[in-house]
Amino acid sequence: MSASEHPNPASLTALVTALRDRALGAQTPTALAFSIANDPYALLRFRQALVLVPRGTRIDVRCVSGLATPKEDSPYLNWLTRAGRWLDNELGDDSARYLSREHLVGQPPSSPSPSSSSPSPPQPPPSPEPTPPGGAHSIDEIADGWAEWWPDGAWCVPLHDRENKRLAIVVFLLDSPPPPALREQMPGLARTWSYCWQALSPRRQRHRLPGRKLVWIALVLAALALLIPVRQSALAPAQIVSRDAMLITSPLDGVIAEMLVRPHQPVAAGAPLFRLDTTSLEGRAAVLRQQLAVAEAELDAAGSLAFDDATSLTEMTRLQGQRDQQRAELGAVQAELERTLVRAPRDGVAVYRDPDDWQGRPVATGERILRLADPSRPAMEIQLAVADAIALDPGAEVTLFLSAYPLTPIDGIIEQTSYQARPDDNGIAAYRLLASVDGSPEHARLGLHGTAKLYGDEVSLGYYLLRRPLSALRAFTGW
Repeated sequence: MSASEHPNPASLTALVTALRDRALGAQTPTALAFSIANDPYALLRFRQALVLVPRGTRIDVRCVSGLATPKEDSPYLNWLTRAGRWLDNELGDDSARYLSREHLVGQPPSSPSPSSSSPSPPQPPPSPEPTPPGGAHSIDEIADGWAEWWPDGAWCVPLHDRENKRLAIVVFLLDSPPPPALREQMPGLARTWSYCWQALSPRRQRHRLPGRKLVWIALVLAALALLIPVRQSALAPAQIVSRDAMLITSPLDGVIAEMLVRPHQPVAAGAPLFRLDTTSLEGRAAVLRQQLAVAEAELDAAGSLAFDDATSLTEMTRLQGQRDQQRAELGAVQAELERTLVRAPRDGVAVYRDPDDWQGRPVATGERILRLADPSRPAMEIQLAVADAIALDPGAEVTLFLSAYPLTPIDGIIEQTSYQARPDDNGIAAYRLLASVDGSPEHARLGLHGTAKLYGDEVSLGYYLLRRPLSALRAFTGW
């Protein structure tokens, strides 16, 4: 860039202001890097501009003037990564520097470049311990690449954040040093670029590791918290049942002809509950009546002959016994016919699932058909799974949360526990517990289901939290 091409101060200020506005208007880090690499051409008339980003021990070429994003793996880009490491090591502070190819000609491998743009005086060879970035032979490679791809000078503008951490290096390839007026404007423009770079970069939250003392305090507090006494508890499904429920069974073998009550229907004493089929019994009764009529007729005929024949008295005795037997059999069948209609022995609620489950079903004598429950004496029936079981004794407190009334819990105490687990309706081994219902609330209706919370003895918080994991570990390892 010749002196005649240098803009006047007014134009220079306007161009710098325009560059700041374009940087502030960038929406993404890629757009900002493209603006930094291309928009300053009106000021510098550079041959090429580069945006290099340090990534630990490597350098990423973020943008090259005239290109959106350099992605191809070319010899020039490979050389740029090595040259960028040298530039990152060469630029020690946050000020812009103009470097020429003479900085590399004859420079020892580990000797840093001077701050000024004049050739450096010869330095004594360094000790073999420090190794320059990229290896001991990288300076000669950078010098050869500079002579092949770059002009004589490169104006390097580093960008730093608030903590003086390097964000990027902007390199302008020039044929001559920039004018003093532009050098005075560049620090302010570089701060604008740095501000925009930080604003568009994703922020990383820094997590400060606590000190060793705080760690020990936290461990001690956690250990003390495990000793806090808490009340042991367990959750189990439960339902409202009757404390006083009578089983209604089949009085004899037969087939149920009809269920005369609906499920959960209140019934009075003497009301019919169900009826057995009477077809076979009525057939037997008809045959026995006919046999009884025959026996009575034979007995009458033998009685008429007894006046003339003394031997007929013996025949009359046999026929009389046969008649009595037929009467007894007929009476037994008639008694069974009367028992086919089962009536409620007392007031209550008929508890069973569905009439279709019993309609036409053969039953045996003593088979349970339904329950006759007293709704005025409700109780809780709890199925406590074996895996959730805790030490419970009669008198332990229970709180039932009904699904239909979750905001009005029911309190009670355990009155009966079972010591043998049996599969419940879901096939899970569980203990059956029976608990009272305090106060007999109105919403404690028979058949309602919910979740019961059972309270045991006080234990430490550590035992409360680790009881299930320890049980599972012992079951898995066997010790």
